[in-house]
Amino acid sequence: MITSLRLRDFKNFADETLYLGPLTIIVGANASGKSNLRDAFQFLQGIGHGFTLSEIIDGRLGPGGLVLWSGIRGPGLELFRFGQDTFALHVALQLDKNQLEYSIEVGTESNSVGFFRVVREELKVGDQWIFTSHPGAGDPVHRQADDTHLLLRMAKAKEKGQRKFGYRIAVRPNQPALTQVHEHSHVLRAHKAYAEAVRFVLANMRFLDPIPEKMRMPAFPGQTVLGDRGEHLPAVLKTLWEDQDLGATLTDWINELTPMDVQDLVFPPDLLTHEIRLAIVERDGNRVSAYGMSDGTLRFLAMLAALLGPSAQGLLFFEEIDNGLHPSRLYLLLDLLKVTTDGQVQVVTTTHSPAILAKVDGDTFEDIAVVCRRSDASSAVIRRLANLPDAHELRNSQGMDRLHTSGWMEDIIDFDDEEPVAA
Repeated sequence: MITSLRLRDFKNFADETLYLGPLTIIVGANASGKSNLRDAFQFLQGIGHGFTLSEIIDGRLGPGGLVLWSGIRGPGLELFRFGQDTFALHVALQLDKNQLEYSIEVGTESNSVGFFRVVREELKVGDQWIFTSHPGAGDPVHRQADDTHLLLRMAKAKEKGQRKFGYRIAVRPNQPALTQVHEHSHVLRAHKAYAEAVRFVLANMRFLDPIPEKMRMPAFPGQTVLGDRGEHLPAVLKTLWEDQDLGATLTDWINELTPMDVQDLVFPPDLLTHEIRLAIVERDGNRVSAYGMSDGTLRFLAMLAALLGPSAQGLLFFEEIDNGLHPSRLYLLLDLLKVTTDGQVQVVTTTHSPAILAKVDGDTFEDIAVVCRRSDASSAVIRRLANLPDAHELRNSQGMDRLHTSGWMEDIIDFDDEEPVAA
C-alpha cells in the first residue's frame, strides 16, 4: 500500500505531502490542485510501466499510431512549478513488513538523451538505501560528472564476512533508474527484487472515470479488466455473475442501490459478432437493457466491476466518485469502498459532495485531505481535515457537510495554517 506522496515543485505544489490510507478522499475547490495530484500518480504509473520520461510526459504511440499511453495532462513544462528547474516526487510504500521509499527528481536539458532527464533518484528500505545517485560528498558518484549517464551507487553487500563498497552503475538519464537496475548483471538479486516490487506497485494503478456511452457498448466474452472509461463492462460483470458468491453479492448491491427487484443479470450475445450485451431482469419479468439503465446505475455497476472483479488490486483513483448517485444512496458507495479496501484494493477519490463527508466513518475521516490555494501564495497546500483546528468537535456539533458547503476548510487553512508555505 502507498502510505504517502510528497510533491516538490510539481505543478502548483511547492512542497506538500498527501498521506494515504486504504480509502483516501480528497476535497477542495475547483482549480485548487486535486487533478494535479492525479497527474502525479499517473507520472508514477508511467515509471512503473518502464516508459522514458518523454513517453511518460508526452505519451507513447504503438504500431499504426495507436495510443498506448496518453501522457500527463497539459504541456510537459507545466509539470514544473512556475520558475523552477526541477520537480520531485517521493512515494512511501508499505510492502509486507517493509517500509520502502522511492524518490525521483526530474529536470530539463537539451542534449542527445532527450529534453527531460533524471537528476536525482533513490530507493530505500527502512533507513538504508538500495541505490542512490547522491551517496554523499565523499563518494565520486555524488559529483555526477557524466552528462550522458546517471551514476548510481548500489548498497553495500556482505562477502565472506566483510563489507565492500557497493557497485557503481551507469543508467540512461532519460528513463528512471528504477526500471533499469535489472539490466545490470552484477546488481544483487535482492536489490533487483526491491526495485521490481516498487515498480509493480506503481504500475498497478488505475484511473477510472466511467462514461455511460462506453459502459453501454457490447464486449467480447473473456474480458476480466474494466477499461478506464468503463469499456468491457458486460464481459467483466458476466465473469462476476458466473461466480455464485459474487453473483449474489452483485444482486444485493444493485437491489440496495435501485428500486429494481433484480432477479437476474443476462448477457445476450450478438449472433453476428458474438459480443455480449448487458441487461437486468426483474422478478416480474421486466427486462432493462444497458441502453435503458440510468447513468448512475451504470456507473455503480462499473464500480462493482472494478472493485470486485478478478483483477481488483492495487490503487484505484476515481474522479468525483459520487457522480450520478442520489445523495440518499451515498452510504452504499462508502460501504462498498470500505468492504473492498479491506483486501488488496486501495482507493483514492476526489469529491465535491458534502453528503460524502457527512457519511464517512471515523477511520475514513482521518484520511480526508483538503487541497487549497491560499490567498497569499500561488502554490497549493494539502492538509489532513482531521488535523485542522477543532475539526473533530465541529464534525460532531455541526457536521462536515455544512462546514464544507460554507467554505470553512479553505478559510481555516488560509487564516490559521501554522505550516510554512513556500511562495
